[in-house]
Amino acid sequence: MREEEKKQPSQNFLKRRWAYPAIYLASAAIIITGILWYQAGNDVNEKAKDYSYDGVPTDNEFNQPAEEVNRSLENFVMPVSSPEDTVIEKQFYDTEASAEEQEAALVVYGNMYYPNQGVDISKDGKEFDVLAAMSGTVTKVQEDSLLGNTIEIEHSKGIVTRYQSVKDFEVAVGDVVDQGQAIAKAGKSLFNEEAGVHVHFEIRKADVAVNPLEYFNKSLATLQEAQLEDKKVSGEKPDAEAAEENATDENAVEDQASENKATEDQPAEDNAAEEDKSTEDKQDQAGQKPKQESQDNADVKDEE
Repeated sequence: MREEEKKQPSQNFLKRRWAYPAIYLASAAIIITGILWYQAGNDVNEKAKDYSYDGVPTDNEFNQPAEEVNRSLENFVMPVSSPEDTVIEKQFYDTEASAEEQEAALVVYGNMYYPNQGVDISKDGKEFDVLAAMSGTVTKVQEDSLLGNTIEIEHSKGIVTRYQSVKDFEVAVGDVVDQGQAIAKAGKSLFNEEAGVHVHFEIRKADVAVNPLEYFNKSLATLQEAQLEDKKVSGEKPDAEAAEENATDENAVEDQASENKATEDQPAEDNAAEEDKSTEDKQDQAGQKPKQESQDNADVKDEE
């Protein structure tokens, strides 16, 4: 009797209309919740997976474009720490400038004139750090007794900055440098002794020098889009070997001039000698005739 009384409440619960639908809804909610938890766990695992594999060089592939983007956002700056304390000793030779400005932009070396294809920057004759004008890769580090050592940094295909008359290299070929990084110290050069301690700075596109003052605080894209066909300047700087050859050529020219002068003087001397000899012959002939006549008269007297 008591057992029937205990079973009666549960039986009464199941006989209600909403009992089975409630059970179904609760079961569905539990199942859906479990599915959502399972999917969330899979998403976390998927994100944690490393999809790189040996066949794809992910570091080189993705870092390089980022580096190029950073360079394109940079602007060219002067290769010194405090531009306001610097002096431009010699300006860039501009083919469109006035005759007076062009004359001031000429460098005299070995009795020859060379157009200045960059700007010469100094700081009251004191040494200073030479900085990279823009991020890039060092492509040339060369000692040069005439120009005072050279560093070249490539920033994009065909676009480089050149630093000459420097010393105490702090970079090597292949180094990747950041804008503003010290690469050397300012020094002197035989090519432009008048500038004293300075750095000769150039910006080049496809080996054509442009006026650095026109591109300071401008982006790399500005130079990439520039048309430089009409801005080419003739008269490259001499190197040490060329300077020696020029000196040899000058000596040869002087020797040739001396030989020509000697050759010109020789005919005059020969003509003078011939005239003297002719005069002597005439004198001899004049003196020989009376002597011959005297000899003939003596012979006649002897015969008598």
